[in-house]
Amino acid sequence: MEPGSTLEFGRAPSALAFMARAIVTPRRPGLRAQPPSLAAAWHGHRAGGAPLADFFSLTGLEGQAAWPLLYPHVVSFRLQMALLTDRRFPLPIWNALQIRNHLVLHRSFDRGALLDFAGHVPAQRVVDRGVEIDLHTTAHAEGGLVWESTNTFYYRGRFGAAGEPSPFAAAPRVEGSKLRRWTMPAGGGVRCGRLTGDYNGIHLSDWYASRFGFRAAFQHPQRVIGECLARLPQRPSVMPFRLDTWLKGPVYYGAEVALRVSESGDGATFALHVNGDERPAIVGRLYA
Repeated sequence: MEPGSTLEFGRAPSALAFMARAIVTPRRPGLRAQPPSLAAAWHGHRAGGAPLADFFSLTGLEGQAAWPLLYPHVVSFRLQMALLTDRRFPLPIWNALQIRNHLVLHRSFDRGALLDFAGHVPAQRVVDRGVEIDLHTTAHAEGGLVWESTNTFYYRGRFGAAGEPSPFAAAPRVEGSKLRRWTMPAGGGVRCGRLTGDYNGIHLSDWYASRFGFRAAFQHPQRVIGECLARLPQRPSVMPFRLDTWLKGPVYYGAEVALRVSESGDGATFALHVNGDERPAIVGRLYA
C-alpha cells in the first residue's frame, strides 16, 4: 500500500465532503491493470441511537434476526462513498452502478456495539461493455470479525477484452409463488441518505432521475433489500449466514411490488417484481 493511501476516520465520513469531492474532483487517473491501492478505515461506530432507529423504521427489521446482517451494509456505505470519490480512485462515481452485494454475518452483535469498519479494493474485472470493481468491507467488534461484504460496482465503457466473470455474476432463478404484495413507501429518500451518505439525485428528484433515463426517482437498494428480508418466511438459524443480492432494476417510490420466494433447507432465494413486471428488479439468496 502506498504511503497516504489509507483514509482514516474517527467519525462517520462526511457526506458533504465526499459529495462535494465527487462534483469538483478533476481528471481521474484512469483504470490500470491492477485495482487501485486505496483503503479506508472508520473507527468506533456505535450501533444504536438515531441511525439504528432510522434503519429499523425504514426496513421493518426491528426485532428480527437479520438486522445485524444488513445494518453494517447500510451504514458502512459512507466509507465506500469516501473511497469511490477519492481523487486517486480511477473512475468517477457518477458513472458507477451498484450491481451486486455479498454479505456475511460471522457472529451477531447487540445494540450498542462499537464497530470498526475497514474497506479496500481487492479486485476488478473487464466485462462486456464495461468493468466491474469490487469493494470489500469488514466490521470488527471487541477485536473480532463480525461481518464482511463485497459490493460490486459496474462502469460502462471500453476497457479491453473481457476476462473471467465473477463467481457471483449469475443470479439464481427463483421458482416460487408470489408470497407477499405491498406498496413501496412514497418517501424516505433523505432519511435513507442520512444513513448511507448517498444523496445521489436519482434517489431524490424525479427530474434528475429522468435525465439519466429513469422514469422517476427510486429507492436506495439497501432499503428495498431490508423490506424483502423483513418478509421472508424463514432465516438461517446458525452462523455464519450470508446474503447475496443482484440489483437488476429500479424500485420506484410508491410502486406496487410482489415478492417471489423459494425455500430450501439452508435458507431461501427471492425475487422482487415491480408493477407486475416479470423481470425481477432484485434477486436475493439468504443462506447458511
